[in-house]
Amino acid sequence: MTKHRIADMTATEFAARVKEPTVILVPLGSQEVQGPHCPMGDYQLAERLAVMAAQDAGPCALVAPGLPFGYADFFRDVAGGMQLRPETFKAVLRDMLDSLLDHDLNRLLIFNGHTTNASLISQVVRDIRRDRGIMVPSLDIWKTIPDSLLTTLFGDATVRGHGGEPISSVALHLYPEQCRLDLRTAKTRRKTALGFPVRGVSGVTFDGISLNLPLNAKEVDENGLLSGSAALASSQHGEKLAQHITNITADLIRCLLRADPKNPFIPEVS
Repeated sequence: MTKHRIADMTATEFAARVKEPTVILVPLGSQEVQGPHCPMGDYQLAERLAVMAAQDAGPCALVAPGLPFGYADFFRDVAGGMQLRPETFKAVLRDMLDSLLDHDLNRLLIFNGHTTNASLISQVVRDIRRDRGIMVPSLDIWKTIPDSLLTTLFGDATVRGHGGEPISSVALHLYPEQCRLDLRTAKTRRKTALGFPVRGVSGVTFDGISLNLPLNAKEVDENGLLSGSAALASSQHGEKLAQHITNITADLIRCLLRADPKNPFIPEVS
């Protein structure tokens, strides 16, 4: 059986495997509230989906150990979560990537399952490009799911968002034993802050415009349901959502195999 998780490989196996062109996925996630019905360790989803995508792509893909903690300061008011400070997250991610790049393992793909990490990831990979001349791409996995697919599965219901879809259904598909649909609840009424209606953890609405404020999750919703809905979540929907992510990632891996991260601007063939 072909191994894809680097953690499962011996050093000898790994050295033999990377003699051929290989794309290494680096999964990122978080430990944070996902509503009352889903497990907090959403990093498990990123790791599992990364392995599924690697299996689909074939022996050319490997999966590094994931980072289970992310930048999620606005979830700090919910017990059980674990957050990294921005400078800590960037330092750890840089060390992880450098550990691979130091061995000329340059075809990397950051497989980001926590959207709030994105701006910090951008800073890290820009530093790497400046220091090493290597382009490291990053994929925000939940954003790969188009609205059209959600409409096909859930109709006109507004389901996308934290505490809703796609994580609720994907968790039901991949880790049904960890989910508690009996605890599922509707969003609570949002409060006001500074006298203005709260729109989310990023702030409020004033006279039709967005005013940014540093709000926390429980100030928006007692159960961390920041947007969307899990009312229609199902394992069947989760299977289709997971398949979409793994298919598009496997296609991306195959394309990255043909690319040169040190020379990303290949002249077009006339």
